Amino acid sequence: MNYNRKNYSSEVLTNLYKSILKPRMIEEKMLVLLRQGKISKWFSGIGQEAISVGVCNALEDAEYILPMHRNLGVFTSRNIPLTRLFSQFQGKGNGFTKGRDRSFHFGTNEYHIIGMISHLGPQMGVADGISLAHLLKKDNKVTVVFSGDGGASEGDFHESINVAAVWNLPVIFVIENNGYGLSTPSNEQFRCKQFIDKCIGYGIEGAQVDGNNILEVYDSMNQITASIRENPRPILLECLTFRMRGHEEASGTKYIPKELFEEWGKKDPIANYETYLLNEDILNEDTINSIKQEIKQEIDDAVTLAFSEDVVHADTAIELSDLYAPTPNMIHFPPSSNKTEKRFIDAISEAMKMSLKMHPNLIIMGQDIAEYGGVFKATLGFVEEFGKERIRNTPLCESAILGAGLGLSIMGYKSIIEMQFADFVTCGFNQIINNLAKTHYRWGQQVDVVVRMPCGAGVGAGPFHSQSNEAWFVHTPGLKVVYPAFPSDAKGLLLAAIEDPNPVLFFEHKALYRSISEEVSDDYYTIEIGKANLIKTGSDVSIITYGFGVHWAMEVLKNHPEINADLIDLRTLLPWDKDAVIASVKKTNRVIILHEDCLTGGIGGEIAAYIAENCFQYLDAPVMRAASLDTPVPMSDALETNFLPKARFEQMLLQLIRY
Repeated sequence: MNYNRKNYSSEVLTNLYKSILKPRMIEEKMLVLLRQGKISKWFSGIGQEAISVGVCNALEDAEYILPMHRNLGVFTSRNIPLTRLFSQFQGKGNGFTKGRDRSFHFGTNEYHIIGMISHLGPQMGVADGISLAHLLKKDNKVTVVFSGDGGASEGDFHESINVAAVWNLPVIFVIENNGYGLSTPSNEQFRCKQFIDKCIGYGIEGAQVDGNNILEVYDSMNQITASIRENPRPILLECLTFRMRGHEEASGTKYIPKELFEEWGKKDPIANYETYLLNEDILNEDTINSIKQEIKQEIDDAVTLAFSEDVVHADTAIELSDLYAPTPNMIHFPPSSNKTEKRFIDAISEAMKMSLKMHPNLIIMGQDIAEYGGVFKATLGFVEEFGKERIRNTPLCESAILGAGLGLSIMGYKSIIEMQFADFVTCGFNQIINNLAKTHYRWGQQVDVVVRMPCGAGVGAGPFHSQSNEAWFVHTPGLKVVYPAFPSDAKGLLLAAIEDPNPVLFFEHKALYRSISEEVSDDYYTIEIGKANLIKTGSDVSIITYGFGVHWAMEVLKNHPEINADLIDLRTLLPWDKDAVIASVKKTNRVIILHEDCLTGGIGGEIAAYIAENCFQYLDAPVMRAASLDTPVPMSDALETNFLPKARFEQMLLQLIRY
């Protein structure tokens, strides 16, 4: 192996040796513990250490790095105390996730590392967001994110590189090309000869290095980082290497030809580098033995401490309280008496404009939201007032943009992301469900992201532009789901959602945008998330609904003045206001739940079950649900009217009153 020290001092070369040796020795210890049954699983990076170490050592301490599960050298190079690292591996309380996740599935702002989740690719969008924050701050820093050759087949890989290219983000995409995605060889993963061939398609630069040569990786990274800090842009760095053990230890290596092990065994990054340092008289045998003994002692001491640490004890109150980032400093501003007539869309637009003025760290992202103003014109004129840095047109890359929202939050920014239609959120589902929702619970990072969701039927838009898909997210702990029915609620709740340091899915029924208006306070005010609104009071029946359902219920009650009903607008679906519902049911003894979403799996079933469990003794009739048909949303007027529950709701309400 050819080593070129260039002008690097002996001290730098020695430190690189210590840095590359430590993860190898930790791995050797972990493999012994695995065979002894003292740890449950291990993903080995033996043979690939030069990449993690070379990349990380070329970065400044305050520059973020987003590694994978074979990048132990990143964590050790950032000098994370081994006791904490081993506690993390063991699921102990001294780790980074309080026993809630394992291995490298964690982040730490203290060490500027954002670990992976099991799904490959989403961390690349997060890296886009972190690097976007650096670009906005003009602080001349880079972000590095890792992917394996297998993970590079994911859509997130394409989306994230495309966004970085379009926005000139200072991010380095490091591809560890070890020839296999678990057991699938490269020729079954992609057809191009090498990953740098992809760069021309994205309009970015690429570089390829010998990933087993620590000096080549380190020197290339030094050159790339210096260039990007001076001229922000994305670069793809392909590191050619080989994995000397299984994808994880249980999977073995029988699928890999033996001659590859012989070939790459000769290219061992540590043995070759050690020989080079000896030949160059930079180190001698005594020094090497001393270094190894020092690292061994550090490892043994840390293992002893981690293993002696108490196991985590479950406390339900703590588990539930850690689900959301706390909001102790949120001040709720009451609406003022200065009011003017506003449509639903006007209230949404005004809330965003006020928030942009109040929060200089707020970024709005979405397709066609800048000069065009969005398909519903909610952001019309924003780019002229706030500029294109804050009002950002995005490529059609929902997953990458949602990931970027998390990255921005890590850097102290707020973001609003518009799904052009709520239906399109499926393209970013993984980011919402597995990244945004779980991050605070896993490692305490707030996720200050609002996802605007124009939704709903009644406009003849068919199956792909008309869904009311809130139930997908109500099922997911860690999210907040808001669904207002009136302009005044839309403004106050959106302002509160933007203030909230947690991920909020904000549903806006597009048929309400320009069809309803009311007197809305002109000033800044917030409405508490999680609190229902009692619109009408009565003693005959409790009607529990939200969104367009509120207006259907109001119309039916107007046509039936003989029905004296409590009408509850939930406004928030996660968390929903259980106290308001229970108080009403205890009073009226009859309840019907109305929502536009399909019947099966809708939130109505959850509310009905809760009422049955907690109010059974107060009920004089079965809990009833009125919802849309269990079909896709049809386009034609007659079919759509039949699909929606309005007429069925009226029939069911009359039946319930007669019960």
